Amino acid sequence: MKKVFLWAIGSCFVSAGFAQKKETVKLVQEKDKNTINVMIGSKLFTSFIYPDTLAKPVLYPIFSGNGAMLTRGYPIYTLPGDPTDHPHHLGLWLNFENVNGLDFWNNSFAIPDNKKSMYGSIKTDRIIKKEDGAKGVLAYHANWVDSKNNVLLEETTQYEFSGTENQRIVDRITVLTANTDVLFTDAKDGLLGLRVAHELQISAKEDKLFKDDKGNVTVVKGNTDAVATGNYITSAGKEGDSAWSTRAHWCKMFGKMKNDSISIAIIDHPSNINYPTFWHARGYGLFAANPLGEKIFTKGKSAKNLQLKKGERVRFVYRVVFDQGPVTLSAGRLNQLADEFAKSKIKDIVK
Repeated sequence: MKKVFLWAIGSCFVSAGFAQKKETVKLVQEKDKNTINVMIGSKLFTSFIYPDTLAKPVLYPIFSGNGAMLTRGYPIYTLPGDPTDHPHHLGLWLNFENVNGLDFWNNSFAIPDNKKSMYGSIKTDRIIKKEDGAKGVLAYHANWVDSKNNVLLEETTQYEFSGTENQRIVDRITVLTANTDVLFTDAKDGLLGLRVAHELQISAKEDKLFKDDKGNVTVVKGNTDAVATGNYITSAGKEGDSAWSTRAHWCKMFGKMKNDSISIAIIDHPSNINYPTFWHARGYGLFAANPLGEKIFTKGKSAKNLQLKKGERVRFVYRVVFDQGPVTLSAGRLNQLADEFAKSKIKDIVK
């Protein structure tokens, strides 16, 4: 993976035009590693990495069509100037802060052994499907476990990858099946998360303090350079830091990288619980959709807890669009993509 990574980050592919011809997707398993590289055309788009040491499976790193790295490098491939807050923010992932009192979201190598009992991990035990084509399909099974490996939830996730010269699309379908009675208690940190590159952060001069549900405080340093060029806008018209805690069908983060406009949009699906989702979208680079943080985002006016009895299921479906070119994706185009996604038939991936 490291050779592929270094090749991809050191390359800059200049687009010859705006043709949107679909490119072939190929999934390549690295020998003797828990890594599957996702190639779109001849270029590395991302890698699905799933060692238990990460506490969750992730897509990381993620690249645009011209080779720009869209995810933060830290903590695996730390780049010059990378912020080093929130070590659990890695690539693109899905988990939650409070499942039967266990914190899956904040778990990472940084948690000391004497506190691990307060955290949960997601352990991938098998790859179910791996198909190449105009749409690459990758499905896996994983278990949400406590520190003693007791299983709370079984996860079955299917990724569908597609792309053109300038655009890559990831559809994620995740089904969680309760192995015991499970309660997702309304919490801020969830559910689908992405940590973006420094260039896509919103510029902020002041340090900011963020606290998790256990009272742990993380300081995010204000930018002391001109690297950050990012912004947010939602389908409801909220912009910048004002996108945080609001509801919308989609949210777009955008900025400049390698002289191109970069757009990353997360689109909610109407079949999801509590649609349209709340956006846990922070200026420092955390971009997350969280339908189960209603109490936090409404300042206590309402709450959204999710109770699953043993054997019951819940499904989460999201589309993530990565686009690069001379201009950012328009609201009209995103509305079109959202409409197409809403009308698409989502197959039951659990047999």
